[in-house]
Amino acid sequence: MNSLKIIQTLLRDLANPATAQVSQSFFKTAPGQYGEGDFFLGIKVPVLRAQVKKFRGTPPKTIAALLHSKYHEERLFALFLLIDTYQHGSPADKQTCYDLYLAHTARINNWDLVDTSAPHIVGDFLAQRPRQILYELVESESLWERRIAILATLHFIRRNEFDDTLRLAERLLPDTHDLMHKAVGWMLREIGKRNQDIEEKFLRQHYRIMPRTMLRYAIERFPETQRKAYLNGTI
Repeated sequence: MNSLKIIQTLLRDLANPATAQVSQSFFKTAPGQYGEGDFFLGIKVPVLRAQVKKFRGTPPKTIAALLHSKYHEERLFALFLLIDTYQHGSPADKQTCYDLYLAHTARINNWDLVDTSAPHIVGDFLAQRPRQILYELVESESLWERRIAILATLHFIRRNEFDDTLRLAERLLPDTHDLMHKAVGWMLREIGKRNQDIEEKFLRQHYRIMPRTMLRYAIERFPETQRKAYLNGTI
């Protein structure tokens, strides 16, 4: 039995129909929703993560095949394997993982898949490289590519590098999707944890035109009186 079949057999054995039913609703899989058409096996994240070491060294072609699965957890597990390969690999391995990731963004198609992986692969890879690809992704028609762009910058934020996040956030101010409003607000909040003055400089310039959800996420940690001032437009 090849590695793909071994992994799939194990994951099917871990499946839980009751958990799958809850996930189908939680990840908005109904017609017209952002996760439309996704299918779940019903495996919780800690259970999936516990299997990663067993399959360390899984070939990239097997990881790519898992990314093409109709099952959400198989795609998530593929990303866990890809992150593990990236983190334990040589520079050539990291390049392979990064290239594979960008070649399969259409399969990284829910917020948890993006959030789990983009900082660790895209963000890390670009840390010492030109970042133009993020400015291309942020203009994509794909919600998930736009989310990859902004979430990748979480890696930079953790290094106290904020410029790319702020530039991308500015470009995303007109975005109409709630998941992008949450993502941008979250990244602004992460900047504020490290340097509130920088976050507030951005907010003071843009808060009157920011989508409400984006603003709420960005100011979540502020004192109540300050939050109210932003929300009421009295800053």
